[in-house]
Parts: sequence; C-alpha cells; structure tokens
Amino acid sequence: MNDALFQVLETLRLETKKGSKERHHRCLECGQAFTLRSNLRRHQRIHTGVKAYHCSDCGKSFLHQSYFTTHQRVHTGEKPYHCSECGKNFTELNHLKNHRRIHTGERPHYCSECGKNFTKLSNLKTHQRIHTGEKPYHCSECEKSFYHQSHLKIHQRTHTGEKPYQCSECGKSFTVQSHLQQHQRIHTGERPYRCSECGKSFSQQSSLQLHRRIHTGEKLYHCLECGKSFSQQTHLRQHQRIHTGVKPYHCSECGKSFTRLSYLQQHHLIHTGEKPYYCSECGKNFRHLKTATTHKCTKGSGGNGYDCCLRRTLSRITAHNVGRVLLHRVKHLLKHRLIHTGEKPYRCSECGKSFNQRIDLQTHQRIHTGEKPYCCSECGRSFTYSSSLKTHKCTKSSGGSWH
Repeated sequence: MNDALFQVLETLRLETKKGSKERHHRCLECGQAFTLRSNLRRHQRIHTGVKAYHCSDCGKSFLHQSYFTTHQRVHTGEKPYHCSECGKNFTELNHLKNHRRIHTGERPHYCSECGKNFTKLSNLKTHQRIHTGEKPYHCSECEKSFYHQSHLKIHQRTHTGEKPYQCSECGKSFTVQSHLQQHQRIHTGERPYRCSECGKSFSQQSSLQLHRRIHTGEKLYHCLECGKSFSQQTHLRQHQRIHTGVKPYHCSECGKSFTRLSYLQQHHLIHTGEKPYYCSECGKNFRHLKTATTHKCTKGSGGNGYDCCLRRTLSRITAHNVGRVLLHRVKHLLKHRLIHTGEKPYRCSECGKSFNQRIDLQTHQRIHTGEKPYCCSECGRSFTYSSSLKTHKCTKSSGGSWH
C-alpha cells in the first residue's frame, strides 16, 4: 500500500470517527443536544417532571437512578467512600472530596467581594448573600426572611412551638441545640469561658463578654435622653423606664406596677407576709434587706451592737423565696461583711497568707508562679498587676523613661 492511499484511508477513518461523535439527538424544549438517545430521554425528565425511580422504604421519588442509588444508603447505612486520613466514611463521593479539604487545608472557592475562601461552593454562595442582601428563605407565617434555610427552620419553631432538644436531667426543652448545650452546664457545673484578667469563669461566652467590660470600662449602650452610658443593654432598658415611665412588672394582688422585677419580688413579700432575712443571734426576721443590715442585735454578741444578722444570712435564704436578683444582692453583702469582721477565708498554700476575697488570693499567687499577664504594647514589658501596667503607661505618657 503506497503512502498516498494510506493517507486517504486514515483521513476517511478520522472523518468517520468524528461523525460518530456528533450530537444528533436534540431536546425540543431547550435545544441541548446529546450523542445518545438514552441521555436525551434522561434529560427530558427535567422538563416533564417524571420521577421514574421510587424508594420502597419511604416513598420518595427521583429523576435519575444515580440519585436513587445514593438515597438508598440512607436506609441501608452504607457509606462506601472512605477517608484514608481519619477513617471517616461517607455516602457520596462529593462529600468525601469536600471532607478531604479539612486535611489538605484547600479552600478553592473565593469571594470576589471580601477575599474570603471556602471549602464548598455552596458555602460561598450562602456567604455571598451577605454582600447582595438576598434572603431567599421566607416564613409563610410572618413574612420574615433569612439567608440560610437552617435559620428559617429554627425560626418556624417559634410559630409551631416545637422544641426538639430535651434535657435528660430536668426535662426542659429547647428550640436550638446550642441552647440545650448551654443549659446542661447548669447541671454539670461546667464553666469553660474564663476571664484572663481576674480568673472568673462563665458557662456562656456572652456572659464572659459582658463581664470583660468591667475591666475595660467599655459602655456601648447610651441613653439618648440624658447621655448616660451602660455596659449592658438590659441596664440601659431599665434606665430608660425612668424617662418613659413604663412599669412592666405588675402585682397580681393589688395591681401596683414596678420598673424592675426585683422591686416586684420585694413588694410581693407584703402580701405573703414572708420575712426571708433572719438574724441567727436573736431570731428576729425582716422583710427588707436594708432593714436587716441596719438591725443591731445585743444577744450573743456581748451587747456590743455587732451586726449579727449578716452572720448566716446566705444559709437562711434560698433563690426560691426571695428570687435570684435578691439572692445576688445578699451574696455581695456577705462578701462586703468580711471587711468588718476581719475574716480571711482564702489562704495561700505556698506561704500561708490569707485574704478576704478570692480574687486577692489569685492575684497574690502570681508572686509564687511568676506569672505576669499584663503586657505593655509599646515596649513589651510585663507586669504582675494591672495597676502596675497603668502606672507604667502614665510614666511614659508624662515623659518618663521606660526603665
């Protein structure tokens, strides 16, 4: 066979092969073309809405057999796609591919607005709604809209009253799982959020954030009427009632109204006749905390006028009969009492020195541990006490030397 004939035959073979791949099967609805008739038929289900594959377990139907096969793994529990890094298994290959990015650190989907990267395209699309303002998920009850479908589902529970997350300890139910987790810390006593300034711990991160403002002096909430500022929004709301005259707490017995819940709780004692404040020396009871603190008992104290009603007040009062707000005030009162009694219940295990407040002991212990948590951002020098850092900064600002 000569070269010319071979070239003609090869050209004919390539033309035949090329022609065999032409897309002769075209969709009359959208114009898309396919090489195989079976692919066209599968595509046309999108337009007709026919779902030929039915699940015998739950009755759900699917357009494509591949979707049906994947769905069946929900019932069988099959997870054929295995992560070689951590051993986790998945029902779909795409889920495994997305998961692997946790190990590789890959974030291929980029937001052109703010530069943030994402592991999943769906996460990027959801994120972009922050920039566009799009809220595609609408509540049919109140017309409120949401960025995420999960946020809509949680919101709808306010209308249905559904609370699917139940505490196994006390039976209380919650609409959101995170609220249940926070609640369970009441039973476990767990306080994972710790203040780096004073060492105090909290069960909720929001409580720690509010507490930190005590140290920073930050007051974000301002009264538009008089300009007074507050560290907590609840304190601002309470204050604003001075200007508005709103008294939302009503006594069911006499109809009298109050600006604060603690005032209503104190008022209720008039109707119940309860006197929760108790003097352990003379046995006298008091309705008001202020009256108890000014009571001077001569029994058991040698007639020296010792303010004995403060000795065991906390042990005589429960949150049930005076309310959490009043109990909180009593705790502060008893802490203050230590100044007058000279009692120092907090003792250093290293040197034996005692203190009347736990925070003072924690600060003292830094002498032994060498911890210096307060650092100057200008020169890097560290200090044991926050007051020392403040003095150091004042020295610099007044023209003194860092050393």
